[in-house]
Order: sequence, then C-alpha cells, then structure tokens
Amino acid sequence: MTSTQLPARGLVFWPVGTGDSTTIVIDDDHVIQVDIHDMAMADDDDAIVAAVVDRLVEVLPERDGQPYLAAFILTHADKDHCLGFTDLLDKVSIGELWATPRLWREYTEHDVELCDDAKALHEEVLRRVDATLAAVADGKEPLSGDRIRVVGYDTDQGTFSYHDLPTEYLSHPGDAVTIVDGEDVSDRFEAFIHAPFKDDCAAERNDTSLAIQVTLKTEEGNEGHALLLGDLAYETITKIFDYSEDNDRPERLAWEVLLAPHHCSKKVMYVTEDGTEILKQDLLDKLERHATGLATVVVSSDEFPESNKTGDNPPHLLAQARYEEIADSLVCTGEHPDADAPRPVVFGIDGDGFALLELEEEAAEAVTKSADSRGALVAGGVGVLAALAATYIANRRRRQTKPQGGGLEEVRRAVTTARGDEAAPQQPVGFGQS
Repeated sequence: MTSTQLPARGLVFWPVGTGDSTTIVIDDDHVIQVDIHDMAMADDDDAIVAAVVDRLVEVLPERDGQPYLAAFILTHADKDHCLGFTDLLDKVSIGELWATPRLWREYTEHDVELCDDAKALHEEVLRRVDATLAAVADGKEPLSGDRIRVVGYDTDQGTFSYHDLPTEYLSHPGDAVTIVDGEDVSDRFEAFIHAPFKDDCAAERNDTSLAIQVTLKTEEGNEGHALLLGDLAYETITKIFDYSEDNDRPERLAWEVLLAPHHCSKKVMYVTEDGTEILKQDLLDKLERHATGLATVVVSSDEFPESNKTGDNPPHLLAQARYEEIADSLVCTGEHPDADAPRPVVFGIDGDGFALLELEEEAAEAVTKSADSRGALVAGGVGVLAALAATYIANRRRRQTKPQGGGLEEVRRAVTTARGDEAAPQQPVGFGQS
C-alpha cells in the first residue's frame, strides 16, 4: 500500500504501474488530476501500487459535503490513462473536464477500440457539452460539475456537438489557461497548451496526446515548471520545441520536472530510419537546453527491468540512460524510494522551482504512524509537515543550495505556527483540514 500527503502547492506522481496519474495541487481549494490509472489490484493487501481514487477521496478538499476535484484532464483515451474514471466520477465531484477532439473522432472510426472507462468519459463529456450549450442558451454560465473544455483542433469538428461551444470553452495550442472550474487562479497556476496540433488530428491516439507546460506560482514570486507530454514521440515533441523556439517563447519550454513521455519509451529519442534505429540527439539537446533548477525526469512505470527484450518498451533502459545524461536525477514511480514499497513522488516549490520532497527514514516513520489501517495518510499531520520540511532542508544542504522561500517555506511556517519552535503538536495543519 502507498500513502501520501498532498503538498500545499505542487505535484504528486502516483505509483500505478506503467500508466499515468498526476495530481496538481494549486491551493487548498483547487486540485487538478491529469489522467488516472487506478488498478484494481491496489485493493489487495500485498499490492504495491496506489488505489488513486480512494487516496484522492481521502485527501481532496470538500464542497457541499463531497470530495471536490477542480478539473480532470485527459491527455488521451488509452486505458493506462483513464482506468478508474468511472469510479472517480462516482465518488468525486469533478468541476471541469478537459478532453481533446480525438475522443469524438474515435467514435466515428469503427475499427478503434475504447475501454469501458474511455466510453464512460466520452458519455460524460457529451453530457457536459449539452449542459453547457443549454446554459448558454439561457444566458447563464454552466454550473460546476457541468463544465467542459475541449483542447485542440479537428478538421472534422463541424460534425461534432462541441463545435457550437462558445470560444471560452475551446482552447488550442498557444493558449495559456488560468481559469479552472470558472475561477481565476492566474496568480497561482497556468497551463500552456503545446499540443495536439491540427495536422495530427487523424494520427494514432498516442500522437494526439494533450501536451502542456504546468506553471505553479507562490506568493513570494517563485515558480515551478513541469512538462506533461502524454504519450507523444519524437516527431511531435520536436515540433513542440521547434515551434516555441522559432516563435521566441523559450519560457514555455522551461522545466524542472519532465514526466517522461510514454512512460520512458525510447521512441522519444530513437527513430527507425532505413531499418536502423537512430538516436536523435537533437531532441535531447533541446530538452537539456530548457531544463532549469535541479532538473528531474519522472518515469511513471513499473520498475525498470534488468534488461530489455525485443518489443519490451516502455519503460526502456536506453531511454533511461539518455534522460540521466541530460537531467540531474531520474525518479521511477515504481521504484521510489524502493520497488517493494513505492510511495508517491511529491514535489514542492522553492527558489529554484520544483524540488523533490524526499521522505527519509524518520519522515517515513512519521508517515506510517499517521496512516490508517489501509496505509492511506491522514492528511495534514504536523509531524509529517515537519518531517517534510526537515528532510527538504537536509537535502538542499547536501546539494549546497540555499532555500529561498516559496511553497516549502510555507510548509515550515505552517509547522512553526501550529506548534511553536519546540512545542509539541497541538492540532493538525495542512492540506484538506478545516
């Protein structure tokens, strides 16, 4: 079983095998989930993957007595990116849904197979399109729970119902989104949309993945940047970098955290030309050039094999080796901190951007003691916050880097406020506590 504490502002990458489940914490009231891969085996006593829906139910804020998720963002409709959506929709109030036009197109292509959760998601976005159009016809805004954002173009979009949505519910590459579930969070959050491109609308599902740069901001002016590129491969990722570089917007490519596309597939930097597999160093150079702070590549997959067999991809050891050449560190969700007992990979924000919050032995014990019988962290314990802060300080000292405030400073201030310099804990503080 896994456990976690959501950071005051930051990112959580859940251990879910080879699949994606990323949580973006904007503040105490706004949490976004990008993709989900909730594995049924996580209900087993010996499971070492996260039952993400159950964990979210426990730590999300509440609205009207229900766990509340400000937005769910689907990068594409593969099973390892939407498994468990039906359960999530049943247990959590989802303010806004993001989907790409590929989800509609798939229903017109009879040879395309969708899993049950992808079908349920498609039905939900259709319902939300109808609800939004009805609200607009009445001169009203759609309610939270009915909101939809369609991201990307399609040459056939005139045949789909979302075509009639007002422009504020449609986003495209080059747009920066700062409104989440109808609320302006521009002082804390921005999602810059890189893809899918119009030219790729009829491509394979992976090649139409939603790609975004996530920026989180603190009151002190610090920023964290992450690239979430779905299951894209070399050609489209190169197009993303070339387009932003050619249009003089390199800040849109900045990252301290890169979620390795397609779970560390080697298709990101290796292509087959004339029957020979070729390393495309140009893309690796671009990734390295735009890395900032202490650059970390996160691989959302099972643990790496000792060796890769033919067709064994992802994750692939060649891709792992290439990422390790361009980043300060690589963290695999299936191995962090140990393959036999993985925990969510959590990032907060400091003066250098996103920084990994590492729970060492003492902190891990504090987490364990704060957990319920299923191993899920009871959110907000002062001991856990203190352990996170102390561990962060120790790690930064080892790197000979001085903390400069931001989200991690907020953690330390919360600890001090709640318990004083030396006093014993009096009450829980932190995310999800009223």
